[in-house]
Amino acid sequence: MSSFYPSIDLAGRIQCSKMDAGFGGIPSARMDSIEKPETLNFKGVMSGLVENLNQDLNAPDQLLKDAMTGNNNVDIHDVMTSMAKAELSVNVATQVTSKVIQAYDKIMAIQV
Repeated sequence: MSSFYPSIDLAGRIQCSKMDAGFGGIPSARMDSIEKPETLNFKGVMSGLVENLNQDLNAPDQLLKDAMTGNNNVDIHDVMTSMAKAELSVNVATQVTSKVIQAYDKIMAIQV
């Protein structure tokens, strides 16, 4: 999908031990405690979220135009689904923005 989502190899992190070696070739479910995140910095993650938000907001308009022009591949269900996705994306973006602002305010309130 997008490059800002972390890629974690869960199957590669599963370890076997003497305590739970697994049964019938099934590996243990224990995982490493140290992760090496392969994500971008905060700016990269936020800019990726904004780009996806912009695409989600523009998708219903394009689908509605396609449905109105008689494109057989698009129906009103696709338009409504896209509109619901756009609404959800706006809600998530609003919540993330308010949480970032709250965290910034808390950091600025710290007295050195």
